[in-house]
Amino acid sequence: MSRAIEITTERLILRQWRDSDREPYAALNADPAVMRFFAGTVSREGSDRDIDAWRSAIDDRGWSNWAAELRESGTFIGFIGLSIPRRALPFMPCVELGYRLARAHWGKGYATESSKAALRVGFGRLGLEEIVSFTTRLNLPSRAVMERVGMTNANEDFDHPAYPEGSALRRCCLYRLSAERWAQSATATGPAPGGP
Repeated sequence: MSRAIEITTERLILRQWRDSDREPYAALNADPAVMRFFAGTVSREGSDRDIDAWRSAIDDRGWSNWAAELRESGTFIGFIGLSIPRRALPFMPCVELGYRLARAHWGKGYATESSKAALRVGFGRLGLEEIVSFTTRLNLPSRAVMERVGMTNANEDFDHPAYPEGSALRRCCLYRLSAERWAQSATATGPAPGGP
């Protein structure tokens, strides 16, 4: 069992999941606006399975998709983190940067701020050689976050098995960031958050 990594940024805390996160996370996943670029909304049971899997991974190795809360108020806003995809994808093995925030917290830079911190942990603390991220090609807001944190479109588009055949969302784009390129970027400046 590894010591759970907790990340603190200027405005956020990325931490282990709590049972009190279950209701707001399920509400986030039931919001059609939040889930508009996914295959559909997610049930409470599906949301709980996510939390259980991520909590177990954090217990086992210290990191996964962390629950994100506002430092000032303790309000849960969604998740940001590094995970190993559970589906077989053409570019595996890999570690994925992912994020999903409740609609009330969009447009405030939280995804970018916390993603930069997660990358610092992934490269600076965990010693990963590469981190990827992916989304449907139509998800321009998510792609913009990937680009802001230094990731580059790998031009390796693929059909994601979570989307049904014929869905306009099925074709996804893959973004990559190597440890070498990250180390040369401004994203790498500053100590890895969450302590040594």
